[in-house]
Amino acid sequence: MQVLRDKGIKDERVLAAIEAIPRHFFLDPAFERQAYEDRAFPITAGQTISQPYTVAYQTSLLELKKFDKVLEIGTGSAYQACVLAEMGVMLCTIERQKALYDQIGQFFFLKQYPNIKRFYGDGYEGLPSFAPFDKIIITAAAPFIPPKLVEQLKPGGFMIVPVGDDNGQKMMRITKEKDGSIKEEELGDFMFVPMLTGKNNK
Repeated sequence: MQVLRDKGIKDERVLAAIEAIPRHFFLDPAFERQAYEDRAFPITAGQTISQPYTVAYQTSLLELKKFDKVLEIGTGSAYQACVLAEMGVMLCTIERQKALYDQIGQFFFLKQYPNIKRFYGDGYEGLPSFAPFDKIIITAAAPFIPPKLVEQLKPGGFMIVPVGDDNGQKMMRITKEKDGSIKEEELGDFMFVPMLTGKNNK
């Protein structure tokens, strides 16, 4: 946790949630000895598990409250999802890679978090039947701010999304004002795998 504090993470609830999650559960056993290093690792379907700092930073930007209704785009290893669930939110999470979605469905650790609802689908479409959401977090690099996700955001809510291309992205916080207008903040440079359209059922 000291590494995250040294990098500027101040939200004690976020730090406590990350400390409570055994990160080695989410990795191939080959990486078990390195599981708690502050770096990303490869997972199924060419995806990655983000470094703890990135997870902590995005989570801090959401300013979560207990029982917030949150949409996550990109379940991946479910590490970020478990951090969010540990903080007491009601989480809907979408994964487009069928192999990864099915694999996570067998993951024993998720049984600890009945407040996680998983969906196989296209993240750009979101979950209109479950909207509106208090907060939305995107864990892949979007080439633009997805308009359908903005629509599904509750007035007064935030969306955290890295926007850019393969050369790098800017972390953005999108605030939907009470009148429906949008405020955009740029909050640092990051590198994520790309956010792709559609579903991959291979």
